[in-house]
Amino acid sequence: MVYLVLAFFGCLSGVTTVLFGFGGGFVVVPVLYGVLTATHGTQDAIGQAAMHIAVATSTCVMIVNSAAATRKHQRAGNIVRAYVWPLAGFIAAGSLLGALAATQASGGLVRDAFIAYLGLTILDCLLRQGFLAQGGADPRPLGPGVLVGGGVAIGVVAAFLGVGGSVMTVPLLRRRGLPMAKAAAMANPLTLPVAVVGTLAYMAAARGLPEALAPWIVGYVDLLAFAALALGSLAGIRLAAPLIPRIPDRLHARVYVLLLALVMLSMLLV
Repeated sequence: MVYLVLAFFGCLSGVTTVLFGFGGGFVVVPVLYGVLTATHGTQDAIGQAAMHIAVATSTCVMIVNSAAATRKHQRAGNIVRAYVWPLAGFIAAGSLLGALAATQASGGLVRDAFIAYLGLTILDCLLRQGFLAQGGADPRPLGPGVLVGGGVAIGVVAAFLGVGGSVMTVPLLRRRGLPMAKAAAMANPLTLPVAVVGTLAYMAAARGLPEALAPWIVGYVDLLAFAALALGSLAGIRLAAPLIPRIPDRLHARVYVLLLALVMLSMLLV
């Protein structure tokens, strides 16, 4: 029953990944954290490491989500390579630092940082001009400072929280003049380096544990949960792909912010 629930939410994460550029972290982390704490409590090792497992498994699911969604968006003509590289390289460098930091932090700190990050992002999207509505200006290129400093910062935050960086890259590209469909599309290839580097770092963290948390958990990555979530996400991506060109730009941006608010609320209630 638990894995059917995870597969359902994996499907939901696939839908949000292909349409909004996020899903692996913002759907998977709250759900898996809630499942682990409900089934293990706070007494055993898995319950105590629930937030780390949720974040680590999320990064692993994001490899599947972002790769599949990138392929769909590439076919739809939404990927603009000039905005992907070399930004992806600097994000990869930052993600290694973020993942290593997360393995040393307490689960409570990661959870609180996750909620605070969501709140700040929502306020930024609502209060600063350029996200909810655009003035029709031509897209602008990313400057050297944004590529280096912004890329490393995105990687650090994304890997630390297990969110893939989409909530930093989508507003960034949106304010550079890209329509919401393309800004969300670009979040997927930019998530891949975070997902790969973060997953390897969380798996390598097994060496710092006195013993394995469970036979199906490698480091902090829950392989059974990953399988259920990944299968569900592939189904969700397939179902949602035809909707990519049909969502009006302004509605697309507003629903994006609404979904962030719902995820933050779910984490506050867990």
